[in-house]
Amino acid sequence: MRAFVVTKYKGPLQEADVPEPTVGEHDVLVRVEAAGLNPLDEKIRAGEFKQILPYQLPLILGNDVAGTVITVGTAVRGLKPGDEVYARPDQDRIGTFAERIAVAEGDLALKPASISMEEAGSLPLAALTAWQALVERGKVRPGQKVLIHAGAGGVGSIAIQLATHLGASVATTASGSNADFVRALGADTVIDYRTQDFEQLLTGYDLVLDSLGGETLEKSLRVLKPGGKAIGITGPPDPAFAREAGLNPLLRLAVTGLSRKIRKQAKKLGVTYEFLFMRASGDQLRQITTLIDQGAMRPVVGKVFPFDQTPHALQSLSQGGIRGKAVIANS
Repeated sequence: MRAFVVTKYKGPLQEADVPEPTVGEHDVLVRVEAAGLNPLDEKIRAGEFKQILPYQLPLILGNDVAGTVITVGTAVRGLKPGDEVYARPDQDRIGTFAERIAVAEGDLALKPASISMEEAGSLPLAALTAWQALVERGKVRPGQKVLIHAGAGGVGSIAIQLATHLGASVATTASGSNADFVRALGADTVIDYRTQDFEQLLTGYDLVLDSLGGETLEKSLRVLKPGGKAIGITGPPDPAFAREAGLNPLLRLAVTGLSRKIRKQAKKLGVTYEFLFMRASGDQLRQITTLIDQGAMRPVVGKVFPFDQTPHALQSLSQGGIRGKAVIANS
């Protein structure tokens, strides 16, 4: 089976022949038709998460998949060969930059009928991130004010639509050239991050979804109203994440130190900060499928690369300029 693998951290993606996936009794073997490209893939390649995600090398990257079921394990009841599905595989079983992948049934959902394989391949990680931030943790309600950074990006473009569907008033940061694009997605207020300072223009927000970190995250705390919440998907990780991830005591201490400054700032302002490392969920994807097929949300695919250009496609993420998601197609 062909796949693109990382043989050492910070090393290039290399095409290789790898063993066929092992299909357990609760697993589904999927022919990969499309796979979304995510900054997370590049961070894993660069070794940024090797302490908290101790992957064994060589490693097949890829955190999004849309494809067709080939075979199912003996205990699988909800899917059958020929079904079109999509998923974000569990973090311990990534590897969608390949011709085939075995995914746990519980992480899979039927692909939305109204969209293409490439569009479905762009969705799982970004849509689950938005869902877990806005619905599960943020509990966004009608009339609330939500700030979503990088609104033209993969997570941002979905999160704007979801927050709008939930009845929130949405502000976002984007370049001036993307202002009309993010307004079409549902943004009420657009801040041109190149010429405007969102901290000077926004106040009284209930929730911020931050994908940038650093100074942007610190400023985001200051646009929240008392009791508001900032959810970061770039970091720094917090003690709650360390507990949920089952990190050893030494790593828990290190993680606590990484986020101490931002948590202290949040407490002083009367707001909270949480780190979100999204998890796989077929159940949540099924709810997202309903919204997609009802027309409440739509995937945004900025560019499609052929499978054999996967290394180039991953490198292109750092250059920016792609609206929504980039996807590789395995045709």
